[in-house]
Amino acid sequence: MRPKKVFLTPEGKRELEEELEYLRTVRRKEVAQRIHEAKEDGDIMESAEYEDAKNEQAFVEGRILTLEALLKNVVLIEEEGPTDQVGIGSWVTVVRDSREESEVYRIVDSAEADPTRGFISHHSPIGGALMGHQAGEKVEVTTPGGTVHLRILRIGQVDSLEE
Repeated sequence: MRPKKVFLTPEGKRELEEELEYLRTVRRKEVAQRIHEAKEDGDIMESAEYEDAKNEQAFVEGRILTLEALLKNVVLIEEEGPTDQVGIGSWVTVVRDSREESEVYRIVDSAEADPTRGFISHHSPIGGALMGHQAGEKVEVTTPGGTVHLRILRIGQVDSLEE
C-alpha cells in the first residue's frame, strides 16, 4: 500500500516542521526532566506525577512519529491554488443563500485545516462539495446542521482580486 499523500501549502509545511523541531528539541527534554524528577521523589508505583509524565511522553513521541510520517509524504500546493475551478489550495469566496455577507475559505488537506482561519479540509462537507466547481455555480452541501446552499462568487485570493 502506498503512503497517503499530504497536500500542504508552503506555510503549512513550515508550521509542521517547526512543531516537529520544537517537540524534538524542547518538549522531549522537558518531559524527560519531569520523569527524572518524579523518579527521584520516591515510589514511582504510586506517583501520579510519574504516571502523568509518562503519558505526556507517549503523546509527544506519538506526535513526533505522526509529523515525521506526514512530512515524508508532503506534496506542496501552489500558494495561489487553482483559480479556474475549486481544488486543493484554492481560495474560494462564497455566499450562503440565507445570508448576505460572503465567506472566504482556503481548501486544504486535513493536516492543515483550521476553520478559525478559514482553512477547511477538502474532506469536510463544505470543502468536498466545493471541489471541482467554478465561479458562479451553486452548490448544495449536506452538513450535520442541515442542508446549506452556497453560490461561488470567485476563486482566488481576495487581496489579489479586489480592485
